[in-house]
Amino acid sequence: MSQKLKWIDEELQNLQDAGLYNKIRTLSSPQGAWLVVDGKHVLNFCSNNYLGLANHPRVINAAQQAMQQYGLGPGAVRTIAGTMDLHLQLEQRMAAFKRVEDAITFQSGFTANTGSIPALVGKGDMIFSDELNHASIIDGSRLSGATITRYNHADPADLQAKIESHAGTYRRGLIITDGVFSMDGDYPPLDKIADIAEAHDLMLMVDDAHGEGVLGEGGRGIVDHFKLHGRVDVEVGTFSKAFGVVGGVVAGNARIIEWLRQRGRPFLFSSAVTVPDVAATLAAVDILEESTELVDRLWANAAFFKQEMLNLGFDTGKTMTPITPVMLGDVTLAREFSRRLYEENVFAMALGFPTVPVGLARIRVMISATHSQEDLEQALQAFARVGRDLGVIG
Repeated sequence: MSQKLKWIDEELQNLQDAGLYNKIRTLSSPQGAWLVVDGKHVLNFCSNNYLGLANHPRVINAAQQAMQQYGLGPGAVRTIAGTMDLHLQLEQRMAAFKRVEDAITFQSGFTANTGSIPALVGKGDMIFSDELNHASIIDGSRLSGATITRYNHADPADLQAKIESHAGTYRRGLIITDGVFSMDGDYPPLDKIADIAEAHDLMLMVDDAHGEGVLGEGGRGIVDHFKLHGRVDVEVGTFSKAFGVVGGVVAGNARIIEWLRQRGRPFLFSSAVTVPDVAATLAAVDILEESTELVDRLWANAAFFKQEMLNLGFDTGKTMTPITPVMLGDVTLAREFSRRLYEENVFAMALGFPTVPVGLARIRVMISATHSQEDLEQALQAFARVGRDLGVIG
C-alpha cells in the first residue's frame, strides 16, 4: 500500500490525542431556536442566525418566487453573462442600507475578503492587521503579497506605534480590523482607528460580518454604530449570519467598488451568487429596513442571558455584543462541558485551538432573537447543572 498519505493518518491521530479533532454534527431541521441535531431535538445556541431570518417565511417566499421567474443558477461569472437585474438591485439596496456610495456582492464573506484585499494592496505595500482578525482576512492579506504588520488587539496606541515605526517603508497602507470579533464578542474603538487612518492617509477596511444585523441603527453595522459614514473606505459583510442566507458584500467608496469590479478575482472568475440567495437577501433587507423589532429583541435576550450567567458565577469574557463566550480555559473541559450540555438538550459547541488561542477554550453561546424567555431560562438551568457538576461554578 502506498505510504504517501500516511502523514494524514498520523496528523488526524495527533488531533484526536490532543482533543482537537472536530466531530461534525448533522442537522435535519430548519434553523431556529430549536434544532434536530444527530436525531435529537435540542435548544440551539450555535448558529449565527441572529435574527431568525434563515427560516423566515418572507425570505423563503422571496427565494421561491425568484426561482419561478429567473430559474436557479446564473450560469456564468458576473462579467460575462451572470449579472442579473436582481444582483444590481441587491447592490443598490446594500449601498443605501449601509449609507455608502456603492456596493459589490461576492459569493461569500470569505471571498469578499480574499477578493478585495489583494486588489487594494500588493508587493511594496503594508497591511496593519488586528492580531485577532478572521482567517479570511489573514488569507486575503497573504494572497496580496503585501507586508503584514500585526498590532495588539483593539489597541489604537499600538497601531499608531506600528505605523510610525514603519513610516517611509511602504507604498500604500491598509488598516484592517474585524467589526465584531466573533470569538470574544467585542469590537474595536473604530472611531479612534479612523482618526489614525486619516492622520496617516491610510485606507481603512472593516470586516463587519458579525456587526451587520446586530450593531447600529436597525443592524446597519459598526460604522453606523460609531457614526463614521464616509470615513471607512471598505466595509466587508456577509449574508450568511444575521441576513440568514449566504453571500458577501463590499460596501464603501465608489472608486474602490468600481476597482473591485475590474480586479476582484472571485467576482471575475467564479460564478455569480444564485438567484434564490439574492432574492432572499433582498427580502431580509426589506425586513431590517421596516422595523428594528428583531434587533431590539436580540439585544434584550442577550442582556438577560449574560446577566444571569454572571449571577451564576460564569466568566463571559469581554463580550460587548450578543455573542457570549463561556470561558473555561482547558479544551478538554470545554469539550466535556459541551457534551454534557448536549445531554441536557442544549446544543452549544466547544471552541479550542486553532479557532481560539491555546488555554482560552470556551463554549460560545450565540443568542438569537428567536429565543423565547422560556428557552433562555431552560438553557441557564442546564448551564448551572453542568457547571456545578464539573466544578466550574460553586
